[in-house]
Amino acid sequence: MNVLGKHVLLELKECNPQLLNDLEYVRTSMLQAAEDIGAHVVGESFHQFSPQGVTGILSIAESHISIHTWPEYGYAAADIFTCGSSFHPMEAAEILIERLESKDQDITEVPRGLLIKATSH
Repeated sequence: MNVLGKHVLLELKECNPQLLNDLEYVRTSMLQAAEDIGAHVVGESFHQFSPQGVTGILSIAESHISIHTWPEYGYAAADIFTCGSSFHPMEAAEILIERLESKDQDITEVPRGLLIKATSH
């Protein structure tokens, strides 16, 4: 299937709540995931909520990696959107799952920008 990119949606349940509330740990985990798959980080923005929770996004040349955490529920929602085929977003997903110590996860991969070849008449 010819697509412009892949979008992996992560429902990370039963995560370590302390890790989910540690902005620097979440940031480092996302940067590690990006680095390990060969993505090129071009920008970032992270925020610590009060009383708890972290949100963050890495802008990568290939698209983005984002996360939102709810430590009180041991839950994080993350997505990894990559354009092209130079690396596989599922590898980054596995890194986030491991780093956040998720014991239960749902992963959905969505093809983005389905390319349909034009036919001549």
